Amino acid sequence: MSDSNTTDFTNPSTFILLGIPGLEATHVWISIPFFTMYIIAILGNFTILFIVKMEPSLHGPMYYFLCMLAVTDLVLSTSIQPKMLSIFWFNSRAINFSACLTQMYFVHCFGAMESGIFVAMAFDRYVAICHPLRHSTILTNHVVAKIGLAVVLRACLLILPFPLLASRWPYCKTNIIPHTFCKHISVVNLACADIRVSNYYGLSLAFFVPSMDLFFIAMSYIQILRAIFSLPTKDARIKTFGTCGSHLCAILIFYIPDLFFSLMHRIGNNLPLYFFIFMNMYLLVPPMLHPIVYGVRTKQIWDRLLSLFSHKRT
Repeated sequence: MSDSNTTDFTNPSTFILLGIPGLEATHVWISIPFFTMYIIAILGNFTILFIVKMEPSLHGPMYYFLCMLAVTDLVLSTSIQPKMLSIFWFNSRAINFSACLTQMYFVHCFGAMESGIFVAMAFDRYVAICHPLRHSTILTNHVVAKIGLAVVLRACLLILPFPLLASRWPYCKTNIIPHTFCKHISVVNLACADIRVSNYYGLSLAFFVPSMDLFFIAMSYIQILRAIFSLPTKDARIKTFGTCGSHLCAILIFYIPDLFFSLMHRIGNNLPLYFFIFMNMYLLVPPMLHPIVYGVRTKQIWDRLLSLFSHKRT
């Protein structure tokens, strides 16, 4: 009798997410850090949104982009984490075919959106440092809204072919996905058709989006460094560069785990099992750390947060 998960079928109604293969017996314990990271991400990003909304002095381009980043982090982590925890806690591995494609779209779309937001933030830092007297006239609310809309549309349109192409393929190999969520490459590899179009498009986007965004970020910071080194005193240079610290930390938090775990994914068969835990965490690290970085390193947010706690105590 053949395994029901490996029998021939076409366009299955459900996929089976294995979680972290080989560590099924410890899924409950593995869920503890994942759940903790999710709670920190939710509380941290909602706190950022609340503080910016309540503090009129923070109603400016830098903080509008920060709110966009917080919303993106909330959607990105919530697209993955609830289903992941249901696998760990309740062994609820089945996911509807349409829900799998929707999750795939949200994960990749908001990942690309986050990368675009960092470019917008880099442009804001460039204008603030290189053209400080014109900052408010260049980055008006109308311009900020247009930049935000461009970031959203770019991500939505670039990622749209992922689910559209994946929904066209016949699936007759297996419906088992050895992962905790529906990644594009994990899903299309199950198709019994020529998926080169999906593979080539996915690889081109994986190279094109971060490369283009990092190029524009680098160009912004080259101009920023030129402006900083032209300042007359060392204190002025340090103080001005310090305004970019949170943004640089956020960029490193986003891109380094993505690059590192992409490389780990390529050599996954040769890694110890516990490495697969970290390979499932890389999308959850930025949403957890971004509000911490901006909360600690941004004086206005930190002061407002302290004033809220002190007001509650009094």
